[in-house]
Amino acid sequence: MQTRLRDSLDIRYGDAPELPDTGTATAALVGMAERGSCRRFADRPVGDATIRMLCAVALAAPSKSDLQQRDIIVLRDARTRTALNDLVAEQAWIAAAPAFLVVCANNRRQRLIHHWRGHPFVNDHLDAFFNAAVDAGIALAAFVAAAEAAGLGCCPVSAVRNRAKDVSDLLGLPDHVFPVAGLALGWPAAPPRISPRLPLAVTVHTDRFDETGLAEAVDRYDRGRAAVQPYATRRPAADSGGTVADYGWSEDKARQYSRSERAGFGRFIRNKGFDLS
Repeated sequence: MQTRLRDSLDIRYGDAPELPDTGTATAALVGMAERGSCRRFADRPVGDATIRMLCAVALAAPSKSDLQQRDIIVLRDARTRTALNDLVAEQAWIAAAPAFLVVCANNRRQRLIHHWRGHPFVNDHLDAFFNAAVDAGIALAAFVAAAEAAGLGCCPVSAVRNRAKDVSDLLGLPDHVFPVAGLALGWPAAPPRISPRLPLAVTVHTDRFDETGLAEAVDRYDRGRAAVQPYATRRPAADSGGTVADYGWSEDKARQYSRSERAGFGRFIRNKGFDLS
């Protein structure tokens, strides 16, 4: 198990850390190290009891100050699911997922509690939005870990925020409740592959933030990733000018964010009642 964990981390990062000598490499850690998003599912339903159990495990995850500002909506109604599929139709594979959930941030419940208990809600600023969003993100990550430990495959779907108001209206989300991400869920049709990540030397810091050698490290990462996981398609450049021979991760991400995405999301959140000052 120790060797498998080390090998998996080395595939993932290229600079895997030295592992402690004994007692730390478990099947759970190996599974997390080898995990990958699943977008191809077997034609097999996921039982309601299984989904309910995974929700329970996910919502046991940490929550800021025990405020518990995250909810999970399980889509069971066929018409609602079809409508949701249409809202994220640019990712056609989502419609084939046996189950779909939406993880929401919920700051409404806290405000209601203040009203019921007769206390003023004085923290009506950016932190109220941020705390709820982070709580939802933690629960999402916990659900992914739980689902994969149970042998399921899943993939978070941020595209629900592309049509945040439409998704919100579809799911009946009131003020101060908003969708953070969808989650496609099912039994995987094939084992996921290990997708290389930036080396730990870039993303793990000691004592102080440090970008020394970042450009060179990203260049090496681009070349190493392209050798084992090249992009099947290339995004069009925003300026439509020129081509690059070395199309890798950094070029793909730069092209992705050279085009406007979710420019209206801030307005949507403000319309949900949040003061982002």
